[in-house]
Amino acid sequence: QSSCTSFSKGIHSCMCFLWVTVQGQNLVTNNVSVVEGETAIISCRVKNNDDSVIQLLNPNRQTIYFRDVRPLKDSRFQLVNFSDNELLVSLSNVSLSDEGRYVCQLYTDPPQEAYADITVLVPPGNPILESREEIVSEGNETEITCTAMGSKPASTIKWMKGDQPLQGEATVEELYDRMFTVTSRLRLTVSKEDDGVAVICIIDHPAVKDFQAQKYLEVQYKPEVQIVVEFPEGLTREGENLELTCRAKGKPQPHQINWLKVDDDFPSHAVITGSDLFIENLNKSFNGTYRCVASNLVGEAYDDYILYVYDSRADGAPQKIDHAVIGGIVAVVVFAMLCLLIVLGRYFARHKGTYFTHEAKGADDAADADTAIINAEGGHNNSDDKKEYYI
Repeated sequence: QSSCTSFSKGIHSCMCFLWVTVQGQNLVTNNVSVVEGETAIISCRVKNNDDSVIQLLNPNRQTIYFRDVRPLKDSRFQLVNFSDNELLVSLSNVSLSDEGRYVCQLYTDPPQEAYADITVLVPPGNPILESREEIVSEGNETEITCTAMGSKPASTIKWMKGDQPLQGEATVEELYDRMFTVTSRLRLTVSKEDDGVAVICIIDHPAVKDFQAQKYLEVQYKPEVQIVVEFPEGLTREGENLELTCRAKGKPQPHQINWLKVDDDFPSHAVITGSDLFIENLNKSFNGTYRCVASNLVGEAYDDYILYVYDSRADGAPQKIDHAVIGGIVAVVVFAMLCLLIVLGRYFARHKGTYFTHEAKGADDAADADTAIINAEGGHNNSDDKKEYYI
């Protein structure tokens, strides 16, 4: 239903009931997040439009676009698309002052509105990484700070040491126009394994990706010491020579290396050249523990070599018992004994039974052994006859 009113100059206006006009019309828009200096797209969309007019208003409710006409004198707003169902507008070079609620308005009676909130993101400046000291000794604690300045919203700072995540302590300072500066402090105790390892400060912010700074740890540590036998390769025998080398590595490099004999005097004719120890014409009085001590600014460390001088006729190091060989010999002996027992058993089994002689046939009824022999079949009558007894 509608009623039409005629005006002068042939202009007609038709009015419809509100439930007819509004029914089935939906005004839709979207919130927008945009990085400062970039371009935002504002969209006003209408479903089932009945030729109602679409317009876009700024946060101050000034008309930016009325249909496809721009009353506002701001050339940063440009028409991207206009139709009965859509009004699409771009805003270039966005600044903080552009942030706010924009209004999509559909000219019905009463007007319909939908709201698009524009949020302007401001990325932080380059992260600033500082450490309390440039060089740290092993076992000591150091502190590293990372600062992300002037961002909106506030940044989140994460830490990594190599591939290991670490936890820092963050403080947030609010500036103007909802801008923030974030500082995170990381405290850690270092070891010699941390020397040369990267500590990474990672800035997490919706306006930037992979934003980070890193610092390589420089850790000083006391020497690592190892004594190497240069000669001889085998046993140390009487009359031979001994040559040892002390290898020491540290940061900084060891500035002093000393040789000594533990709990005893050093051999008088031993020769020390730098990190090398040379002893000629060994004898058993030289037996003992020889120690190499290396030191640097961090501390000192040592390694020991135990000297035992063998007789000159010694062929080699004491032989270790080969349990596998002994086990093999025992197995062979046991097997041989089992074989012998089997053979003897078979032999006795074949020869077991009552023992009879040919001469004893028919002597079962004799009164005694002599009579049995005389009467036995095949016996001999003369005094030289042999007699056989079974005991």
